[in-house]
Amino acid sequence: MARPRWHQTLAFPTSGPGRRWDRFVALWAAVNLVWVAFDITYIPLRTFWLQRNLYPLPSVPLAVPLTFIPDITPWVDPVKGIEPHRETQAYLRQFDRLDTAMRQGPRGSLTASQRQLLEEQVRLTEEMIDSNPMLASGTSGTLEKIKNRLRQRADQDSAKQAAAALLTPTWLATHPWEQERLFWRQQVLPLVATTYWRSIDENGRPTDHFWRYDLILFQSVFALDILLRALRLRRRLPGLSWGRALLRRWIDLPLLLPFWRWLRVVPVLERLHTSGLITIEPIRAVISRGVVALLAVELFEVLALQLIDGLQQLIRSRRWPMRIRALRSHQTVVNNEERELVELVRIWGPLLLVRVAPRLAPELQGVLSHALQQSVQNAIVPPGLRQLQPLLQVEKGLSRQLAVGMVESLLDLTRSTGERLSRRDDQQLELLQRFIDRFWEELAEALESGPVLERSQQLLCTFLEEFKGTYLSQISRAGIEGLIEELDQLMVKGARESEQREDAG
Repeated sequence: MARPRWHQTLAFPTSGPGRRWDRFVALWAAVNLVWVAFDITYIPLRTFWLQRNLYPLPSVPLAVPLTFIPDITPWVDPVKGIEPHRETQAYLRQFDRLDTAMRQGPRGSLTASQRQLLEEQVRLTEEMIDSNPMLASGTSGTLEKIKNRLRQRADQDSAKQAAAALLTPTWLATHPWEQERLFWRQQVLPLVATTYWRSIDENGRPTDHFWRYDLILFQSVFALDILLRALRLRRRLPGLSWGRALLRRWIDLPLLLPFWRWLRVVPVLERLHTSGLITIEPIRAVISRGVVALLAVELFEVLALQLIDGLQQLIRSRRWPMRIRALRSHQTVVNNEERELVELVRIWGPLLLVRVAPRLAPELQGVLSHALQQSVQNAIVPPGLRQLQPLLQVEKGLSRQLAVGMVESLLDLTRSTGERLSRRDDQQLELLQRFIDRFWEELAEALESGPVLERSQQLLCTFLEEFKGTYLSQISRAGIEGLIEELDQLMVKGARESEQREDAG
C-alpha cells in the first residue's frame, strides 16, 4: 500500500564521528534557541528578573517570591545598554535617608531634620508624578500603579494629595512609621526601582550587544557546520558546485541571520529530529495533513479548469478535420519507419480473434440462439400453434443448432483471419494502412461537408460547461478531509495486517 507523504519519516544519519558532531550542533542550536528567546523577552520581563516575584492577580499587590532565582540584571543590563535612571535613583536614596532618620530619631515627636526630609520626599514624589520617568523605559503603566496605591492608602482622589497626606506629621502621629515604611518598601519603592534608562547607538536604536555573543559563540559554529555539510554533499556528488551544495541547506539560513531570529526554531527542530535526539514526526504529519487539506481543493480546481478550458478551445477550433487527417499512418510516423496504427491492428487483431473470441463462444451461441428463436417464432409459426409444447421444443432445438453452426463458422473465420494477421505480410500491411487512412479521410470529409462539426462542437462545449458548473462546485474541503481520514484508516489497517503476518510467521 502506498504511504502518504505526511506519514513518511526522515532517515537518520549514520553512526560515527559525523553523527556525534551533528548531535553536538543540534544541542548547541537548542541552547542558542533558548538564548534567543531570553534575549527577545528580557526587556519585557526585566521587572521579573529584577524583583523575582510572580503576581498571579495583576490588579492585586499579591507577590509570590522566587528567591532561588539569582539576580542576573547586573550582568545583562550593561549588555542591553541599560543604566539606572537618575531621578528614580535620587528618589530611592532620599527615602533611605528618611527611613534612617525616622528609625533613629526620638519617638512621639518629629525633629526639624525629620520634617525637612518628609517635605523633600513629598517634593520628589510630586516631581516624579509630573515628569513620569517611566516613559524612558516604556513602562508608563508603572506610574499609574504607584498613583493608585497612594490614593487607596490615603483615601484621596489625587495622587499628589495622597503623597502629601501620607508624609505629614499628622498622619504619622496615628500611623506608626514601622507600618508606613513597610507600605512604601513593599508596594511603592519596588515599582520605582524598575525604572531605567537605555542608551542609544549611532544608528538611533537602543543599545544591544547580544549580537556579538551570538556571532562568536553560536553563528561561527553554525557556519562551520554548514560548510562541513556542503563538503559531505560534494563528496557524495562530485559534480555538484559549492553554490548548489550550500543552496540545498537553505533551511539553515535563519541560523545565520541577525534579524528574525525567532525563525531559528525551524532549523533547530530539523537538526534535533535528523540527529535522532527528538522526533517531530507527529507534528510534521499534522502540519502536512493541514497543508494537503488546504491546498488540495484549490490545486485540483485550477488544474481541472485549465484542462477543461483547453479542451473547449480545442473543440471550438475549426481545424478538427485537419487534426483528424493528421492521424493517418503516413503522417503520424516522423522519426521512425514503424507504422504505429498498423502495428497496433496487427498485434491486437490476433489477440482478439484467436484468444478472446473463442472463449466467448457459449455466450455468442446463447445470444444468437435466442435471436433466431424469436425470429422463427414471429415469422414462421402461426399464432394459434405457438402454445404447443412439442412445436416449441423443435423450434428451440433448431435455433440452437443454427446458432452453434453460425458461431463455429464465424469463429473459424476469425481464427484464420487472426492467424493471417499475426504473420508479417507486406501486402497485408499495405492494405491495413490504406483502410486506416481512408477511414480518417472519409471521417474528416464528412465533418467538413455537413453541419455535424458545428453541432458536435456546440454540444461538447455545453457538456463541459455544465461539468464545470456541477461537478467542480460539489468539491469541498470536507470531502478532502474525508479522503485523508479514509487514507489514514487504510494505513492503520495495512499496518495491523502486516503486524499480524509477522506474528504468524
